[in-house]
Amino acid sequence: MNTPRDLHLHHRLQDAIAALPALAERIGEDAAAREVRRVLPYEGFARFRESGLGLLRIPAEWGGLGGSLVDLFETITTLAAHESNVAHALRIHYDLTEVIRLSPLTAFHQTQLDRLLAGAIFGGGSTERGTSRPGEITTTLQRDGEHYRLSGRKYYTTGTAFADYGRFNVHDEAGADLQIIIPVARTGVQVVDDWDGMGQRMTASGSIVFDHVQVLADEVAPRIASTLVGRHTGALRQLHLVAVAAGIVRNVVADAQRYVVNHGRPVLHSPAPTARDDHFIQQVVGDLAAHSHAIDALVRENARALDRSSEAIRHDAADADALVLEGALATAKTQLVVSKLALHAAQQLFEAGGASMTARTHNFDRHWRNLRTIFNHNPLLHKARVVGAYHLTGETQHLKEGRIF
Repeated sequence: MNTPRDLHLHHRLQDAIAALPALAERIGEDAAAREVRRVLPYEGFARFRESGLGLLRIPAEWGGLGGSLVDLFETITTLAAHESNVAHALRIHYDLTEVIRLSPLTAFHQTQLDRLLAGAIFGGGSTERGTSRPGEITTTLQRDGEHYRLSGRKYYTTGTAFADYGRFNVHDEAGADLQIIIPVARTGVQVVDDWDGMGQRMTASGSIVFDHVQVLADEVAPRIASTLVGRHTGALRQLHLVAVAAGIVRNVVADAQRYVVNHGRPVLHSPAPTARDDHFIQQVVGDLAAHSHAIDALVRENARALDRSSEAIRHDAADADALVLEGALATAKTQLVVSKLALHAAQQLFEAGGASMTARTHNFDRHWRNLRTIFNHNPLLHKARVVGAYHLTGETQHLKEGRIF
């Protein structure tokens, strides 16, 4: 029997989700025009903070909303349908909340939970430029009495410009893998907006520079990717990108509809009196809508798989390892298929109109640029090889690394 407290917690979640479409619409106001001017979405992040959705995956008994991963990825997709940069820039935040949800509440994690409950947003970064391979880390903590000092530079620090705290992967002087979580506004930390990718231009995915930054001893924790939690959240970070892509395709469909209704003209030889009555244009829009529907279904089913692995980890279930592997496989397959469907939709959009559809005022090319940038994050050919090797030989090496392959 549900207690009054249970009903209150349930209503908090339902109210937050019910308010999501209006929130996403407000965050996305003039997004296409802002992308042309490269205006970073600080205002959008302020609105997101006020929504309380940063606590979506924090259990209700801890003060969060207690939402499922189906809820989470629908939230990401809905935001991305209006402003893909904001949705994308929340990737590290939701990764961190998942880690806290599934890990023992050490003093380190309790500190982050307290910050989350106070409304904080988290960003961060791992990758460095100039190394022989992606994922190699040269940024090293130097002992300074009881604490540490950090100098160095990270790149792909998506969302950190909008965040209160940043999680960064570093080494200690012995080469051990560590993570630190520090305030972004700390003395010596400089966020540099030097991201020059053709897409996702307003995610603030550029550099962060550390100049002899003090790092307190209690801001440092071990980093182990191959644990069940690390493997699960590796898949979660990948599905986050796919959910952003799903939202972009929803935006493609919406832009096609708006253009046809408000600006479209039937071609010279069309018997239709208006663009919306033209059978070929109707076919294009129908094809786009079907692609979006299929992508949403794939993301939703994948989210269910990750919900199963998350719950298995949280309750120390005997089949947790198998479910985490199942989630990694599902995510890789989803990403492979969605990449094809989404990029096709972004290209097919232009079949709904003529040359006027390419006008910069519409900025419709941002959809393809954004999707291409998202799907360039990881080598899809290698992802397909890993899935194929599993089905042919049972190989699970890359699926169990907990890293992005």
